Amino acid sequence: MAGSSRLKAVLIDLSGTLHVENEIIPGAVEALKKLRTTNVVVRFVTNTTKESQRCLFERLCKLGFDLQRSEIMSSLSAARKMIESESLKPMLIVDKRALEEFEGLDLEEEPKNAVVMGLAPEHFHYEKLNSAFRLLMDGAKLIAINESRYFMRKDGLALGTGAFVKALEYASGCKSTVIGKPCPEFFKAALDGIDPSEAIMIGDDVVDDVKGAQEAGMRGFLVQTGKYRKDDELKISPPPSCIVSSFAAAVDEIVKEVQSS
Repeated sequence: MAGSSRLKAVLIDLSGTLHVENEIIPGAVEALKKLRTTNVVVRFVTNTTKESQRCLFERLCKLGFDLQRSEIMSSLSAARKMIESESLKPMLIVDKRALEEFEGLDLEEEPKNAVVMGLAPEHFHYEKLNSAFRLLMDGAKLIAINESRYFMRKDGLALGTGAFVKALEYASGCKSTVIGKPCPEFFKAALDGIDPSEAIMIGDDVVDDVKGAQEAGMRGFLVQTGKYRKDDELKISPPPSCIVSSFAAAVDEIVKEVQSS
């Protein structure tokens, strides 16, 4: 299964691949340590908007994962960069635990010229969404921090941000700008100059993780944990570069490849 170029980087999804809420996917902590022995660049790419990057990092460390905060690239931080670079005055629809990511921005400035949406169940009610709809009808830009269809919680699958983004697109007739996975620019930013052909993405979402990475020129490894459902691999073309039972199994494949190169 060796690729055409020597492997230099591995991007790793978090929720559903390494953990589900505060439960570790079996073998994931040990597998990450094993992956680091290969000396490939390791980065963690996440669409989570439920908490700030700092909170996420601290939670992962408490679960026992060996990582640095600088290794995490979140769609939240990418959204902040867009707000700053385009001098947007956003209506921000995010979980209160994620607001820390936007500290220092003047979120009260009017008139609003953008709606920036992440996963925020407490805000997904008629009045809030209708306020966002009215802004879009007046010409505001719709920015989806991610467009995830669903994600895995301890109690089962749950609707993701994408369902509510699509509702606003449908009603307003506008098209959202997507920040996180599966946007190719998000993957390439995480690679930080490494050629995509020299990288692998590991994740449980066949569209956002695998298809997105492969369209960016990477190889995509689909793990059968988290949100994975039987025959997910049949939903994209070309199919995943590799289908594995878990993150630990993906690391085993990568270690074999590195050792044989």
